[in-house]
Amino acid sequence: MYILGIWDGHDSGAALLDDGKIVFATNEERYTKRKLEVKFPYNSIEACLHFAKIKPSEIEHIAFTTTEFAKTMSRVLPYQMEHYYKLRRRKLSNKGMDKIMLRTRNFQYKLKYAMNMVGKLPLCGTISKSVVARHLRHMGFRNFKLYVVDHHTAHASTAAFASGFKSALVVTMDGYGDGLSGTISLLENGELRRVHATKARDSLGIIYEQVTNLVGMRENEDEGKVMAMADYSFPFKFEDNKLRHLITVDGLEMRAKYGALTQYRVLGDIAWSTPREQLAYYVQQLVEQLAAKYFSNAIERYNMGNVAMAGGIFSNVKMNRQIRLIDGLKNWFVFPHMGDGGMAMGAAMYTNYLLNGVTSYKFDDAYLGDGFSDGEIEAELKKVKGIEFHEDKSKSSHAAELIENDNYVFWFDGRMEYGPRALGNRSILAKADSETVKDKLNLYVKQREWYQPFAPAMLRDDASKLLSDIKGYDKFMTMAYMVKPEAYSAMQSVMHVDHTARPQMVGEENKAYKEVLEKIRKKSGYGVMLNTSFNIHGAPIVRSPEDAVETMLKTRTKHMFIGGFYVENNLV
Repeated sequence: MYILGIWDGHDSGAALLDDGKIVFATNEERYTKRKLEVKFPYNSIEACLHFAKIKPSEIEHIAFTTTEFAKTMSRVLPYQMEHYYKLRRRKLSNKGMDKIMLRTRNFQYKLKYAMNMVGKLPLCGTISKSVVARHLRHMGFRNFKLYVVDHHTAHASTAAFASGFKSALVVTMDGYGDGLSGTISLLENGELRRVHATKARDSLGIIYEQVTNLVGMRENEDEGKVMAMADYSFPFKFEDNKLRHLITVDGLEMRAKYGALTQYRVLGDIAWSTPREQLAYYVQQLVEQLAAKYFSNAIERYNMGNVAMAGGIFSNVKMNRQIRLIDGLKNWFVFPHMGDGGMAMGAAMYTNYLLNGVTSYKFDDAYLGDGFSDGEIEAELKKVKGIEFHEDKSKSSHAAELIENDNYVFWFDGRMEYGPRALGNRSILAKADSETVKDKLNLYVKQREWYQPFAPAMLRDDASKLLSDIKGYDKFMTMAYMVKPEAYSAMQSVMHVDHTARPQMVGEENKAYKEVLEKIRKKSGYGVMLNTSFNIHGAPIVRSPEDAVETMLKTRTKHMFIGGFYVENNLV
């Protein structure tokens, strides 16, 4: 039985299940080249069908999520979502409607928070189903049943059913969705049951989003930059944190002092007289402290040591670290596509749970997207002037040698990763111990802010030699860890200023990638290297051979490994 999940909001996408198996999952940004795309996921749906070699008529069950008032309005009036997308991403021109949006941007932000606090209203579900069904019929779908899944139920489903836990405390947290900002559910005896909910008004995610906007960055996109910037502030005791009165935790109750609109104004007043690094520190300290307290209370209340998490706020790896270190926590899992980009998967999983009772999926890796044969890759390479390529049967050794000789390399192999992290199939690789190579990579390709750290990929067997606070196995880059003092030198280009790192621990899930690390270990003593996503800053991760070659030429990169080939750029 095929079940198609779709999400047509922020970071839209689609996922396809077949009985108890995840067949394919992807996001629309990889096809439109607009990061965190908001349009209906036509391309993602077509990719699901193409991969499974099926027609729309073969899918009888389709699920989507989120029918709150604001989301329903954006479905009815899609230009509203498009203009907000341009406003949020700083893509507005000074002409026509864009000019009006620029002049009324403060009003737009106020309208956004006012609408999103409304939650669900009568007829919203009916209207949303009608609009989504119309899109699907336009694509050729017929005789299908359409299911609506609650926003946080979709998040909870990804966390619970991909975790591998038979029983677990399942926690969701994000800005807001369907009138809520968080939930607690219990996974027990084959049942997922919600036991607590937090209103959208009382949201840690909204505070972080608003601070991101107030420090001049793009909300719902640049929160990771705020997290990184926070470590460049002078530290403050929590008692001196100017934001601590804005939201509190009492047991399992999260309570915001103000509504979102008043809170935005209060934060603006604080931001006016506060250096942005310090404001970043305040909000990062706030979410770390309150999240740890909230989780500690929940673990004690429900006597559950296994914890599964999903929702956009769990992209904050430093907050996740504080949760991971709670005494009562035994095992943890963060769904790797924790934000709204994972909603299509959650909608499909929950529908499969309702229809077939499926509560567990094999989730050993996140390589769930498009893949390309060597024949397809070779055909694309032959079109390009200025490059040379040849088959490379020892590509892992070759890549390791280039990396050790102070080069960075593009690495394109297998199926594309699902989620925001490059995990060795669409990656850029370099030495972990060279500031010079890191700066070169940043200057010519990534163009990231100076305070943003790169992340390491490391052999799972070497993790305990490099990191001091390991508790669990993190192959999806969802946690921060402390680097051991004796490993500072070996990890100087993949370590933040506070000596934390966000590692990918590599095991048997990616053979060729693991071999690169093993070759590096023979040369340097540690199986660790810099791994960052194969893209230009601000653009989505590359999807196809065409994308890879285009990025190589645009960034004047010399070396690329793609499928079974080594490619050299002669124009450099």
